Amino acid sequence: MTERAADPRGGAVLYTPELLSMAVSLGRIPFDLAMPLSGEARSRTCGSTVRLSCRVNNGGQIEDLGVRVAACAVGQAATALFAKSAIGRNSGEIAVARDEIQSWLVSGETPPDWPGLEALESARAYPARHGAILLAWDAALDALSKAEARG
Repeated sequence: MTERAADPRGGAVLYTPELLSMAVSLGRIPFDLAMPLSGEARSRTCGSTVRLSCRVNNGGQIEDLGVRVAACAVGQAATALFAKSAIGRNSGEIAVARDEIQSWLVSGETPPDWPGLEALESARAYPARHGAILLAWDAALDALSKAEARG
């Protein structure tokens, strides 16, 4: 059953066809135990989790990644958006993007510079989903912090 929730600020549908399409695309980027780094994040609000595996180059930029997601379609779609544009980014870039996304979710001001994020616009009206949206960025920062700790 597809949940279709009205946005209390204007009647928008939470689970749009675009969002659902992104959510199902995660099957193409499976978690890989053979990758040297992994990180995990859990939403305190809803219990959703994202586990991310990755490989970085000598410059600390993500070269390859995989994910395992236990989240609603919003969390899955956000993870797919993250994965689509994370290659080539380092922990600093991911941390800045994460903070900008969090600010955008709360204030609705300038949308962050992360490709495709507009697909999550309808979820901004649902604060209980904000934690799930940020999970992939948090899991990536967890994994990348392990690479940085190794030096």
